[in-house]
Parts: sequence; C-alpha cells; structure tokens
Amino acid sequence: MKGMGGPAPSRFDSALGWTAAPSSTVIRLVIAAVLLAVFGVPFLTVVSSAFSHTSDPTQLAVLPTDPTLDNFRAAGEWRLFTYLRNSLIIAGGGLLLQMTASVLAGYALSRRKFRGQALVMLLFLITMMLPEEVIAVPLSIVLGDLPLLGINLKGTVLAIILPVGIWGFSIMVMTEFMRDIPEEICEAARLDGLSEIGVLGRIVLPMCKPALGVITIFGFIMIWNQYLLPLIASDGPGSYTITVAIALLRDDPSGSTGLLAAGSVLALAPSLIVYLLLQSSLVRGITAGAGK
Repeated sequence: MKGMGGPAPSRFDSALGWTAAPSSTVIRLVIAAVLLAVFGVPFLTVVSSAFSHTSDPTQLAVLPTDPTLDNFRAAGEWRLFTYLRNSLIIAGGGLLLQMTASVLAGYALSRRKFRGQALVMLLFLITMMLPEEVIAVPLSIVLGDLPLLGINLKGTVLAIILPVGIWGFSIMVMTEFMRDIPEEICEAARLDGLSEIGVLGRIVLPMCKPALGVITIFGFIMIWNQYLLPLIASDGPGSYTITVAIALLRDDPSGSTGLLAAGSVLALAPSLIVYLLLQSSLVRGITAGAGK
C-alpha cells in the first residue's frame, strides 16, 4: 500500500522489515559494501590480472597495471579457445535437451494423474540430492558401454550432454509453474480444436516465460560448471571443457598467473552474459514463486 506519497515497499523489503527510515538505508549500504568486498574485489582482481603484463598472486590489484592482451594470446596457444568452444557446444546441447525434458515432464506431472506419480517426483528429487562423486564410477562404466545399445560414448559430447539433460530442479520448477495455470484455459483451447501439443506450445508455454528464464540460467550454470563429468567422459585433452582445462592448467608449473586469470575470464564470460540477458526473467520467476 502506498503511503505519504512515497513508493510502496517491495515484497523483499517487507519480509526483512526494511522501511524508508535512515537506519534502514544505512544497513543497506553496509550490507552492500560487505558484499562488494567479498564478491566484487576477487572478481575485479582476476579481471585485472588477465589484462596485466605482469601479475603477482600475492598482490591484489583492482585495476590492471601496464594493460596488455598477451595473456589472451597465450591462452590461444594453450588451446583454451578450443576448450571454450567445447564447453559452449556441450552447454547449448545440454540446455536444449534439459529444457525440452523439463517442459514435457512438467506438463505431464502437472496436468495428468497417474499411478506412481509421487514415486516419479521422489526419483526426480533424489537426482538433486546425490553428489556427483557417488555416481561417478557407475556413470563412467555406463558411458563406456551403453546398456542395450552397447555403444561407447566416451570422448563424445553426448557423454556429457545426456547425463545433464534430465535435472530434477528444472522439472520441479516447470511442474510448479504449470500447476498454477487454470485448467479451464487449457480446456477452452481444446474445445477450440487445439491438440495437446498445441495447448502446450500456444497456451501453457507463453505463460511460463518466467519459469523458462529461471531454468535457463540455473541449467546453463549447472552444465557450464561441470568438472567431474567432463573429466570422466573424455578420452583425452581434445575433448576437455574449459573448466577441466583451467583446473589442469593450475597445476602446470609452466603456466603463468596471468594466463590462468585470462582462462578464468574466458570461462566466466558466457555465464555472465546469460545472466545479464535473462536477469529480468529470473527476478519475475523468483517473485512469482515467492507469491505462492
């Protein structure tokens, strides 16, 4: 409710008990300063080191000294751009598969009642709880000899894309959003002659844009940050991703700190771009979920 001509407090402010009083403003500034120091300074230091001619890991430099692109030229010689391309292909393919599976599974779970539905939801939840280390060994065996087909997927992009194509978090988000869409709207569309696929594509999906934004951001970051899966699925350096390459480069004594920082900037850039492009959808998705 608006009062005294000022803007109404947001839902976030109301939940924390923040008002327009000076004390609340001071608290916000202090929290912002602490968060900037914790998260912003290390980020700026890495960017500065990537563009610096010489970098000392023991010194924090927010701005680059003697700016240069030599570290990125060295990154090209170390094939980091090739590993970046591998990561982009895997992240794009994995995200496409994950969104397709999430939409179809979410629609089925939210619109249909069938025997064992609770068990299916439980299995999706379990996939979110199991750490990667637990399934690393059996997953490595399965990738080397795919059941029934007897195909060896190791060294291919499918070996990484298929395991990340189904993610319980994305399915849960889509299911919960689709449950809030009135069934009467879908029923009216069916009476107008739309098929089930038409109802999903022309009625349900346009109303789930905030949820699609949420699962795109979190799904991309989840796939992009994969380390153990690309390591066990690869059959050599040629199929490494940028995250694996940087981890191995860190232990290589011939690699400089500037080169490592340049590789980190290359690895960070795609996630940052995806977030900036979809941040409005992320905010709408989170606030819509908080309003339930």
